[in-house]
Amino acid sequence: MKNRIKKIREIINDSEFDSLLIDSDVNRFYLTNFTGSAGRVLFTPENEYFISDFRYTEQAVNQTDGYKIVELNKDVVESINDILQRDGTEKIGFESKTVNYYQYGKYDEKFKDIELISTEDLVKDLRMIKEENEIEMIKKAIEISDKAYEHILDFIEPGMTEKEVALELEIFQKKLGGSKNAFDFIVASGKRSSMPHGVASDKVIKENELITLDFGTFYKGYCSDMTRTFVLGEANQKQKEIYNKVLEAQLAVIDKIKAGMSGVEADKIARDIIEDAGYGDNFGHGLGHGIGVEVHEGPTVSYKSEDVLKENSIVTDEPGIYIKDWGGVRIEDDLLITKDGCEVLNSSPKELIEVSI
Repeated sequence: MKNRIKKIREIINDSEFDSLLIDSDVNRFYLTNFTGSAGRVLFTPENEYFISDFRYTEQAVNQTDGYKIVELNKDVVESINDILQRDGTEKIGFESKTVNYYQYGKYDEKFKDIELISTEDLVKDLRMIKEENEIEMIKKAIEISDKAYEHILDFIEPGMTEKEVALELEIFQKKLGGSKNAFDFIVASGKRSSMPHGVASDKVIKENELITLDFGTFYKGYCSDMTRTFVLGEANQKQKEIYNKVLEAQLAVIDKIKAGMSGVEADKIARDIIEDAGYGDNFGHGLGHGIGVEVHEGPTVSYKSEDVLKENSIVTDEPGIYIKDWGGVRIEDDLLITKDGCEVLNSSPKELIEVSI
């Protein structure tokens, strides 16, 4: 945590504000390792504070390192103002994407003679480059999801609903140490697989249908995100054709992506292959996104993203083809970006699987 505190200090030193208030839950966790549900992080010109109420004081003492723990005994905004006045704050940065209009009004009212400065993504930008321990936590989350996919191929059978499959994925991942779902799982079978975000429904799964599973878990605060598409039974020629084209695009990204490449450039690797096959209009989303303490974080990898991929960032590689009233295919791995390429963190097979029934 002390390295992250140092980086925040460098940001403050180069900014127009002398203090910074963190309201975001995920940024609070990233900066302190605190896993409770309430608290604020405050950097003043000279000190770093973790502020919460009596319910979390003991937990904060045990989990945070490098912060002065402040136990609230009155309104939180008044308590923050007391600290700011005592520490000589003149201008304070706040997270504009987290603070709502009402909260801003409270800050503006209570922070006497202190100028409020809007900031965007200061901590989120730091989170893009993963430290060694973060990479290990993400790898563990991915390992859990890989094992869950292997399990579900043995579990699934015609007559089950998509929701039953999603529930089994959740239970299995939690048995292996996953703390919570990374997002609402997508289980989309048959024609529903044409919906990129077809969250599990009551639809009954039938023989010879394409089935897309997009799921992930959190492990010690860090997440996985993977997608596989398979056929429950025997695949027909068109299913094989579409699947293999998506796989070609997905593998091309793995072969060519590297640090220094822009999000647009990485996206174009897969998009060109799909467009050349005549399915450009059927690939409507970006190639991928960063993962970490959130399932969607920087960098963005899409046809409109100028984010630059940096060494030790982790991004998804998830091209897809979706055909209305027919179905769709998506294949997704999590990639660790390296100087000269990438490391594929998933171990699940990607060739088209036809599950025996």
